[in-house]
Parts: sequence; C-alpha cells; structure tokens
Amino acid sequence: MFPVITVDGPAAAGKGTLVRRLAQEFNLAALDTGALYRATAARLLDRGGDPSDPVLGHDSAARDSALSLTTDDLTRPDLRTEAVSQVASVLAVRADVRAALLDFQRGFVRQKPADKAGVILDGRDTGTVICPEAPIKFFVTARDSVRAERRYKELLARKEPAIYAHVLEDLQARDRRDSSRTSAPLKAADDAVILDTSDLDSEAVFAWAVQVVCDRTGWTGSPPANSRP
Repeated sequence: MFPVITVDGPAAAGKGTLVRRLAQEFNLAALDTGALYRATAARLLDRGGDPSDPVLGHDSAARDSALSLTTDDLTRPDLRTEAVSQVASVLAVRADVRAALLDFQRGFVRQKPADKAGVILDGRDTGTVICPEAPIKFFVTARDSVRAERRYKELLARKEPAIYAHVLEDLQARDRRDSSRTSAPLKAADDAVILDTSDLDSEAVFAWAVQVVCDRTGWTGSPPANSRP
C-alpha cells in the first residue's frame, strides 16, 4: 500500500505551506480538503444562499452543492476570500455536507495517480475520519495570536480590508465551531505528530516534517537545513 500522510490543524497554522512542500519533496498527490468546503460555500453563494438562514440550514441546497462539486470547482479564484472562508466554516459543522464530501475525499486517496508515490491530505479531520489508518499523521497548530497575525497579513497582501482584532475574533469563533461540532470535530489523532509552528519559521517546520516522513517510510529527503525543534 502506498503511503498516506494526513496534515490537520486549525486555520493559519501553516498546514497549506507544509503540505505543498512535502508533496513536492516526495512526489505526492495533494488534496486541500478545506477547498472542498470553500468550493461548496462558493457554489452556495452563487445561488444566493445564506447558510445562517434557519430555513436553508435544514434544506438540501448546501448538500446538493457539495454533491455536485467537480475538480474544476477547486480552482476557482475566489476560494481564499474571507467571505467564502467564513461560509465554509459554517457549512463544515453540517453533518450532511460532511457526509456528501466524504466519498470525494476517500476517492481521491483510492485513485492515486500512477506517477505519484503517495497521497497527502490537508484538512481538519483527515487523520481522524477520512484516513484514520494513515501511517503518518501531523497536527499543525500555533498560538491564536500568531495565527491571527498571519491571516491578517495574508488578507492585506490580497488587498482585502482587515482589522487585526476582528481577524482574531473570527479565527477564534471558527476554532470553536470546528472543535465543538458533533460531526468530526477538529482534534489531533491519538497517533499524530504535533507540530507547533508558533516560534518556528517554515524551513524549520519543513525540516522536522521531512525527518518524520523519512523515519516512517525509509524514503530519503533533502530538508533545507539541519534544524529540528
């Protein structure tokens, strides 16, 4: 069986950067599972839907949007906007939406391209629900203030209006929703390697993760520095 790596954790902890670099380093097929929820949110917004509406919250619009996703939806240019991200976080607590996207995610793992050495997933529950049998699991986290600062700078770089205090408040609200939902709450798998990126730069985090993957698989990698926390 080819290696499967899962990388879970809260928003702005550094998961995306780490997953992209590991995918390149080890020739892995990568899936940002959060993009599935953002794409569902974008589709719902296109239809004029509001997930906070009590009626819509119980109808099938969001589930139908999830079921009709294609790979093209994952390349939409608006998926990283704050509006889409906020709606995606709300949709992620809905069990019917999560169930609708479950097959998509597991199918991605089963249908690994022949030219790839394995699969790596970026999300909130990839190591606990999507691929609980994965031999390599990471949980990437950082202090709230650090993550909020990263997200704040990211929004400014995209020329989106942002106030740090509001970014921090929104991030903490999203954390509460993700951690308290009854369906697949955000948490580290019991066998996950915890990577706290609060006081580490991306090179040190990458080097640490590469070493873990090499130790577990016997692969050889080329971490950029001999920096391991």
